Amino acid sequence: MQTRKKYIFLTFLASWLLLFLFGGDQLRRFSFFSGKKAEARRNWPRWTDRSLLKSFADAEELPRDGDPSLLSPWERRAAWLSVYRSSRCRMETCFDFSRCEKHGFKVFTYPQERGQPVSETYGKILSSIERSRYHTANPEEACLFILSIDTLDRDHLSGQYVQNVDEKIRSFPLWNGGRNHLIFNLYSGTWPDYAGDLGFDIGQAILAKASFDTESFRPGFDVSIPLFSKDHPQRGGDRGWLHQDSVPPKKKYLLVFKGKRYLTGIGSGTRNALHHIHNGKDIISLTTCKHGKDWEKHKDTRCDKDNIDYERFDYQELLHNSTFCIVPRGRRLGSFRFLEALQAACIPVLLSDGWELPFAEAIDWGKAAVVGSERLLLQIPSAVRCIHPERVLAFQQQTQFLWDAYFSSVDKIVHTTLEHGYSPSMKFTAFIRAASQAGSLSQPILRLIQAVSGSQYCAQIVVLWSCEKPPPPSGKWPQTTVPLTIIQGRRQLSDRFFPFEAIQTDAVLSLDEDTSLSTSEVDFAFLVWRSFPERIVGFPTQSHFWDPEQGRWGYTSRWTNELSIVLTAAAFYHRYYHSLFTEYLPAGLRELVDGLAACEDILMNVLVAAVTKLPPIKVTQRKQHKELVAQQAECRDGAAGTPPPGQRSPSAPHSAPAEVKGTAGSRPFSQRQDCLNQLADWFGYMPLVSSQLRLDPVLFKDHISVLRKKYPSLEKP
Repeated sequence: MQTRKKYIFLTFLASWLLLFLFGGDQLRRFSFFSGKKAEARRNWPRWTDRSLLKSFADAEELPRDGDPSLLSPWERRAAWLSVYRSSRCRMETCFDFSRCEKHGFKVFTYPQERGQPVSETYGKILSSIERSRYHTANPEEACLFILSIDTLDRDHLSGQYVQNVDEKIRSFPLWNGGRNHLIFNLYSGTWPDYAGDLGFDIGQAILAKASFDTESFRPGFDVSIPLFSKDHPQRGGDRGWLHQDSVPPKKKYLLVFKGKRYLTGIGSGTRNALHHIHNGKDIISLTTCKHGKDWEKHKDTRCDKDNIDYERFDYQELLHNSTFCIVPRGRRLGSFRFLEALQAACIPVLLSDGWELPFAEAIDWGKAAVVGSERLLLQIPSAVRCIHPERVLAFQQQTQFLWDAYFSSVDKIVHTTLEHGYSPSMKFTAFIRAASQAGSLSQPILRLIQAVSGSQYCAQIVVLWSCEKPPPPSGKWPQTTVPLTIIQGRRQLSDRFFPFEAIQTDAVLSLDEDTSLSTSEVDFAFLVWRSFPERIVGFPTQSHFWDPEQGRWGYTSRWTNELSIVLTAAAFYHRYYHSLFTEYLPAGLRELVDGLAACEDILMNVLVAAVTKLPPIKVTQRKQHKELVAQQAECRDGAAGTPPPGQRSPSAPHSAPAEVKGTAGSRPFSQRQDCLNQLADWFGYMPLVSSQLRLDPVLFKDHISVLRKKYPSLEKP
């Protein structure tokens, strides 16, 4: 027993000796570290610690800890946040939608103060707003406010820089920390870094800014606008250079650039390197140092030759004769060259890293521009050479569409900003085309008005009265919880897609008077549309197909596994398509619609598909829409734009008899096929896109309790 204890004691003693000899140093460090955590954190090696970092530069050339000129991305972001304190703003958090509920989307511009200077460009912006359908002179009705202070040029070296903006805006009773305000800006920051500082706190205001960088841009709240000159036309504007119905000829040059070269400072790196891709044949890259007051002090060995070559080419001629135009950053991210290239159908090749492109939340720039990287400049020539000619043509066509739709005038830029900055898509306008007998209203339209007005998302109901006889007096119309407006139409089918000022929301629910829908159907379809606002979303569907025997396009209303048309008898779409339908399409196509029964549905679907390259979306319906025969008593037979009995299917035609010769539906079916083929001939191709998608609510027709379903009424017969 004693011997065993002796061995245990000796083993224990030997273990401690070994631990002390071989692990004592680590043990001492462990005990020391627990009391010196703060000091250990402070003693991390510095960049200038020569014992740990082999020096390849003099110590004074290495960055010092805390050097303010070398900020990390996080520090740059923090510096920006100190200027824009409401950096986390979203429409849901920094915009008061309650101001828009009573009077809709109305915009108030502050009255001009005496002696307050306003630039020519800002005067155009204010004029565009004041002449728009959104403007109101009563601030109590306003949903959005625009300052009268010119905030376009916030470069404090500029002669148009307005001093003491912070003090002035805080004195405005309506400012309210910037809430529900929109601020326009074209130039921010100054030499040498041209940062985004506006020189005043914008608070919770929406910022519509040119040269917006992606780090400071607040998605879903701010608006990136293009940089445009003071000579940009107020309204109208010149059309794009690529004429409609024409294929552009092969251009003389593949890729061109002609512009300033900065010798020092921000933006100089990219422009100084552009000469590397110049080959003097199909790639022309010309720069000049001859700008600014002190250019001769800084000129390099290339300047004299560059200046001579620069004068040999005309800028407009290069734009007109090139397929691609390089659009590099200037001192700021954006440049006038961007809009110039769009108008000329010269596909922009963007070299401006971190630029939030204008209206990028609404425009897919990947279909109209080549977005390059400043670091990969030398790869640009080979990249554009690889683009297929068909895609080049599609790019060119898209530049013209975008120029005409969004950028050709100050009015279009401002109106797009207003409609994009504030998106009134939280609710919709029910737009009902009616042709009822004067003095009484049919039961279907009464039920339809009640069902639609019961939707929590319905903002207003607009009835387009398309009969020769006057509409019933106001006392005959049903009482609704939302405003009901009656518009006298011209009895033409194309009228239903006219951009009426009475429509105050982005979302339009197009309806025929005899359409049968429940409130649940309307609610679900609207929520689907909010996820796909660029598409037509609705209930009755049809499809097209190529008939090889006839050598033409066919049209069918049979139930199939594909769809390509959602009839506007019951469909949601963006009101912007009303403007495109009326202003962009030629008058001949609208005359075609007015002359053929049920052609306006097809033309609207073709237009949307041509713009988006996407199919429509079908949603759940409680019961199938049936093909109804229009009643001759509703309007006199042969009234313009109102088809005789059997020629119009106001609801979804889903049954085959419409395609059988000799039936009442054979004539409108033939007219629809003629319409489809005439539209394909005019566009030069078939824009319609087929889909096999239908969207249903979660748990739709699942064998569970209806109490767990959000739209239980959709499953009732």
